Amino acid sequence: MRYIFKFPDIGEGLDEGTIVEWHVEKGSTVKMGDPLCTMETDKVVTAIPSPKDGVIAAKFGKPGEVIHVGDALVEIEIAGVSGEAAVEEANKVEAVNEEGAGVVGTLEVAGNSVVLSASKEGVKETETVKPEKKALATPVARALAKELGVDINRVKGSGPAGRITKEDVNNFSAAPPAKPERSQAPGNDTVEIEQLSQIRKSIARHMTQSKHNAAHMTLFEEVEISELERVRSRYKESLQKEGVKLTYLSFIVKAVALALKKHRSLNAEMDLEGGKMIYKKYYNIGIATDTEKGLVVPVIRNADILSVREIAAEIAALSEKARLGQLTMEDMKGGTFTITSYGNIGGLFAVPVINYPEAGILGVGRISKQPVVKGDELAIGLILPLSLSVDHRIADGGETARFMNTVMAYLGDPVTLLFN
Repeated sequence: MRYIFKFPDIGEGLDEGTIVEWHVEKGSTVKMGDPLCTMETDKVVTAIPSPKDGVIAAKFGKPGEVIHVGDALVEIEIAGVSGEAAVEEANKVEAVNEEGAGVVGTLEVAGNSVVLSASKEGVKETETVKPEKKALATPVARALAKELGVDINRVKGSGPAGRITKEDVNNFSAAPPAKPERSQAPGNDTVEIEQLSQIRKSIARHMTQSKHNAAHMTLFEEVEISELERVRSRYKESLQKEGVKLTYLSFIVKAVALALKKHRSLNAEMDLEGGKMIYKKYYNIGIATDTEKGLVVPVIRNADILSVREIAAEIAALSEKARLGQLTMEDMKGGTFTITSYGNIGGLFAVPVINYPEAGILGVGRISKQPVVKGDELAIGLILPLSLSVDHRIADGGETARFMNTVMAYLGDPVTLLFN
């Protein structure tokens, strides 16, 4: 029998994905769990596994094409199933797909705190948004509609109970297209048009959600870190031989995690609907990471109990996965506070946008040598600029300043990080 496998709902309201690459061809033999293709969603790039054993009879969609949940991905020929058994299997498959079940394999499901969540801003409370009704159609009709580029929700069904058949799709496709409106865009030689990636769409939604839902306040400071540089220089070569790169960020993550334990407002979340403040007693630090496809925020878990060396190893591992596009949803969920380091690219201070619904984000600027006063003498110091944005609904100005002072104290005297 032929089995039409549709792009499944892999969690957290994701309704579409972009095909990155195919791992199978027509005629390929697959086993349950074998990767069919790699998809980029709002939150992660992940492989879609085959739900059954069989032979690929057809593929739907090309690399770079957007596929919606419920659209056909592949058609699998399943050996040894025919007659009444085939009918029963087909009915079972269709029923499961209609219910929106997931797929067999190793896909991660996004948690509630995953970074790239969709915004509900702008929807009036008095309005009722009706979900789009899914068209009633046979699997073959859906597959054909996908192949022909037809929106099956626009097709009128002639089958029982209005069910859309293969003939309905063919007739719709053969109808003359509506006359398009005249384009007012400049010529192709003056602009370059590129489709938004799933990650870029998600970044746009999340930034808008954060600016609309959090009351941003930013505090700027500078900390002298000559002692931190002395400690780092002493140990970085030996750790390099072990494959661990000891960066300034490793010390900053540790300092922030310990400071959060002393200033709980910065490790909190506000639940306005429930009238509650949620103070988190775990310290998972997100590291905003620049990639070719956009900003991602992998998370270092339990940073308060990790050593600086262990944090350095975690940063290196997550950065490599981000560079290769191999981050999973598990890598990016559960953060309680975020650090964004832009100094190695350029910039002293910034106004970082809070990773909503977290309470704060620390921006790290470019380190530079500057004249400083030590005691009564002028000396050359190593200055690290910091920018701390907080949700002013959660953290007051005084607590924000005290948190920053605690972070600066740890960085100014890094030996204290070893005894906390």
